[in-house]
Amino acid sequence: MNTCISERTVALLLATCCMSSFVSASPSGDRPDERHAWAVHDAHRPNPPKITAEEGRPPSDAIILFDGTAESVAKHWRDASGGPSKWTVKDGLFICTPGSGGAFTREEFGDCQLHLEWLSPVGDPGLGNSGAILMSRYEVQIQNSDFTDLTYKDRRRANYADGQAGAIYGQSPPLVNPARPTGVWQTYDIIFHPPLWDGDQLIDPGSITVFFNGVLVQDAWPLEGRCHWQLRTKHEKAPPTGPLRLQDHGNPVPFRNIWIRRIPSRFANTVHGGPGVKLDDVAAKRAELAAHTLALAEEATELTEKVICLYESLGYRSDPAVKAKAEDAAARYAASLDARDSAACRKIQAELRGMKLFVDMLIRNGLTERESPLAKAVARALDEAKKQ
Repeated sequence: MNTCISERTVALLLATCCMSSFVSASPSGDRPDERHAWAVHDAHRPNPPKITAEEGRPPSDAIILFDGTAESVAKHWRDASGGPSKWTVKDGLFICTPGSGGAFTREEFGDCQLHLEWLSPVGDPGLGNSGAILMSRYEVQIQNSDFTDLTYKDRRRANYADGQAGAIYGQSPPLVNPARPTGVWQTYDIIFHPPLWDGDQLIDPGSITVFFNGVLVQDAWPLEGRCHWQLRTKHEKAPPTGPLRLQDHGNPVPFRNIWIRRIPSRFANTVHGGPGVKLDDVAAKRAELAAHTLALAEEATELTEKVICLYESLGYRSDPAVKAKAEDAAARYAASLDARDSAACRKIQAELRGMKLFVDMLIRNGLTERESPLAKAVARALDEAKKQ
């Protein structure tokens, strides 16, 4: 067995101890537990999907609901009966046709990120009243809420706190009022999580987060039921998805730049903490990772790599047979270090510092002892490396 530390093993140790993105067999931090299948900074944890997000453009995984064209309306929008939307497309804007009914997306959405831009038309007696209604149930209010150009009578009539722009209609006023004047474009960025049911039991009420002109105005507001005028509602079981509806409140409110992204449910992650964690799923994933890293240990041609892979497998799942193999490999590795003189230790000083951090992690997580042959050999070799 080759006991020299190769460049591959150096990289492996750096990944172990320096949060490198190098994909290797190395455990990089505290070990898994019953709620977390992966170690901290685990090199085996899958990377997120890559998308592009250029400044001023929708993300590459967004569904472009309206891009200024009649074609996008025909593709993505309908009326309440399923026919073509009766709203107007003019000068690149999607404009409510008063009295025609709401505009509904043809596709249905649950957990999502929504971006849209709107303005309150100058001179509109209805003050640009509309709404972005997620799943046709949960409304983020749209209306002129720039008090500087409203009369006292207008403010009293149209701007009760839970009906202002940025409000979860009838439930939660915006935290602050960043509204721009009438006739100036406004922007909403909305994160929506629908209520979650298990049979007839409500597991989570769902929530809405709203950024209004870039300012946080709703901070994961827990929904109390569907939004309704003058009524305090309760949750009723409904399908997990529904169409986005832009409200026709009798006002010619224009919209532009509407896009939406489907996002994972907060309960989709069942193997690494969070509200949806399932202990059986965590145990199954840890067993899978233990088997994978044990296979890497069996394939390893270098003693250093074998030690790391065996201890990693042991960290995913306790196994007396694997522990015996890890301790045997560690003892042989310790003996190889003890055989080195000061000059030889100086040549691998960087690798020894990495191994010291790795061993400290093992001690911290109960996978070896502070007085183990491995820990003592690494400490001795580091002391030897400092000698001139």
